Amino acid sequence: MTINIGETGFSGTGRFCRMGAAVVLLAIAGCSSTNIEGATPVSATDGPKDTGTYPNLNIPPKVAAQQFTDAEKNAKLAQLKADEQTQGSKGGAVRVTNPATLNALAKQHGADALKQIEAKCDPALDPTCK
Repeated sequence: MTINIGETGFSGTGRFCRMGAAVVLLAIAGCSSTNIEGATPVSATDGPKDTGTYPNLNIPPKVAAQQFTDAEKNAKLAQLKADEQTQGSKGGAVRVTNPATLNALAKQHGADALKQIEAKCDPALDPTCK
């Protein structure tokens, strides 16, 4: 048998158990107190208050202009639809689904565009320019 020199009652596996218990007790003692000195009560019956600061998000802002009525909304939508129809009826774009026609248009369009660029003419200003 050998004698362990320096082994006391506070060493070994018991030491870890005693240190763990001490840490737990210190943690519980440190967390058990609560400080409610600065807390303010919250009442559910209080409504929005004007604090005099900007912006106060509790008070809805005033409207800048009178809102549209349903009749005004329908009249404006009808006017927009009519404008859309007149824009669509002007034609503007060429709608061709035949690939051969599209290829011919692409070849001719390139040549026409080069003529306009070289001649520095604008067909919107001069309809005879091509």
